[in-house]
Amino acid sequence: MRLLLIHTGGTLMMRGGDPTPLEPDVYTRDLVAELPVLRKLAEIETRILYNLDSADFQPHHWVELAACVHGSLDRYDGFVIVHGTDTMAYTASALAFLLPGLDRPVILTGAQKPLIDVRTDARTNLVDACHLATTRIPEVGIAFHSELLRGCRATKLDAWGMKAFGSPACPPLAELGLGVHLAPHVLAPRPRAPFDGRLEPHVLAVRAFPGLDPRLLSGALAAGVRGVVIEGFGAGNVPRLSNSLVPVIEAASAADVPVVIVSQSTRGAVDLARYQGGVAAARAGAIGAGDMTTEAALTKLMITLGRAEGEGRVAAARVAFASSWAGEISL
Repeated sequence: MRLLLIHTGGTLMMRGGDPTPLEPDVYTRDLVAELPVLRKLAEIETRILYNLDSADFQPHHWVELAACVHGSLDRYDGFVIVHGTDTMAYTASALAFLLPGLDRPVILTGAQKPLIDVRTDARTNLVDACHLATTRIPEVGIAFHSELLRGCRATKLDAWGMKAFGSPACPPLAELGLGVHLAPHVLAPRPRAPFDGRLEPHVLAVRAFPGLDPRLLSGALAAGVRGVVIEGFGAGNVPRLSNSLVPVIEAASAADVPVVIVSQSTRGAVDLARYQGGVAAARAGAIGAGDMTTEAALTKLMITLGRAEGEGRVAAARVAFASSWAGEISL
């Protein structure tokens, strides 16, 4: 069993801490030497791709990381990606869509405390991730706090506790106790597809709130935004009376700029037929994203728009969000 461990940065390998800010460390320590138990799991090769605080990750990093994994699929049985927690859910979602044909695990992990700390979650998370990378889970997942979450269903919920991630709309793919319990909804292996790294980064995500001035969204349209994700209230409701978002949704659709609506609620799903605001938004051209996370909707929209050719951006987004590419939506 051969694994590729890809380092991209994050808290796990940082230095500093109270009272000095954490910052990326010079990557000189061998993770396998730090945790020799990893040798019992597999033959592990380490590759340093980046050494970034994940707040500095950009869409081109997702593409480069996905290309690294895709180009190595024939040489390794599984992949572990060390990544910062702050934007891990965005990267995991992007990888799930950029690697549609997986027949082996791609596991992201990180830590709330650095590996060098006496009291840290880094060791357990890294061992768990490597263990899960040897199993038959052909998905992009996040291994954290003895669970494996589907990458395009996960979101960061806690910046203080060790259980940083949750997946409210999808149970864990695996739970680690005395053994490893695999869930029945793990995807089956899919035929490998050629790599396609195209995406459109000029996408905006905005959270609806009482008082949001729709002229701000109109300004984004004028500035050249190519797609919009709105975090609506509850089941996807948006203001339709004072400060109505309906006219700007209509203007965006007319300009072939898709508007996708997700829910601010961590549980539940968008249903644009449930309330009058949602009905009005749908009539104006908005696309409901069901129970998708904001991270998944945003990255899926970027990739959809990057690949849209001829059919138009709104039409391409409508088709994309009516189907599940990697288990990111309940249909």
